[in-house]
Amino acid sequence: MSIAERVVKGKVNSPALRLVKTHDLSRDDWLAVRKGGIGSSDAAAAVGLNPYQSQLELWMIKTGRDGGMPKVNPNDESSPMYWGTLLEPIVAAHYTKRSGNRVRKINAVLQHPDTDKAWMLANIDREIVGASDVQILECKTAGEFGSRLWRDGVPEYVQLQVQHQLAVTGKAAADVCVLVCGQEIRIHRIERDEALIARLIELERQFWHYVETDTPPPADGSDSAGTALQYLYPQDSGNTLDLTDDRDMSAIFADLITVRDEIATREKLEAELKQRIQQRMEDASKALFETGQISWKRSKDGLGIDMAKLLQDQPGLQQRYPLAKPGSRRFLIST
Repeated sequence: MSIAERVVKGKVNSPALRLVKTHDLSRDDWLAVRKGGIGSSDAAAAVGLNPYQSQLELWMIKTGRDGGMPKVNPNDESSPMYWGTLLEPIVAAHYTKRSGNRVRKINAVLQHPDTDKAWMLANIDREIVGASDVQILECKTAGEFGSRLWRDGVPEYVQLQVQHQLAVTGKAAADVCVLVCGQEIRIHRIERDEALIARLIELERQFWHYVETDTPPPADGSDSAGTALQYLYPQDSGNTLDLTDDRDMSAIFADLITVRDEIATREKLEAELKQRIQQRMEDASKALFETGQISWKRSKDGLGIDMAKLLQDQPGLQQRYPLAKPGSRRFLIST
């Protein structure tokens, strides 16, 4: 969409502000800057749609409560982040080769130009230059597991990341270039969606209110939220919280009991159905059905250490090589 077309529609999108130059910025300083707002990679988590990170975990990061939580080491070669960073310039180069569009880096943290949206930040992988129909390039890598999320196109959490970038920069379109399993380049075009951006800003503003008021957002049942709660409240006080007069929490407790009973019933049924198939298979390695198949094979023998016998024969080892395992709070139910 040209400037003239945007003026006709009454929507002139101002360019983003350059909040901080990142060319010589350390990673720690860059992370500190990101805590001052919602970045494009935070967008999906901020609205509760990131499969890897909950609102609660993101809130802990933004409020500085994540000090004790496990961190991804950017230099860990087993980390997807490591390979994503390493391969980003290669993905960008192949995008140019495939599309013919030239790209360049923007060494800055960008900020939304509107003062009431100053908490909206963005880091752009590459700016596309000389193309009238697309202005931003987002580079991605997807391994064997992650590639499943790309089977039907760009995953939702990446679409939200890109729409956030378009909102901050005022640009009209972005290309997402993904390297799948290290051997296939795919390019997807994402056009600016004003209705989606308006809703995204509304939901992000609600999350940022949680940050500004130091109020934790509700847990969502994800592993990320569970981990966040363990680190947010690592110690119990020994006190008893009386919720007998809290009708909402009592209703939640009753629902929990009902759900756990249903799960136990379904798990017993699952075990019975599984065993009936195993009984029918006998020594067969595989069974075929009208809608799928089952494999039931013996795994390779493993080799381990009998620690009880080792410590019995060498009782001094435990004193010489102690390993302290911190305890965690256990959630037990009784009725």
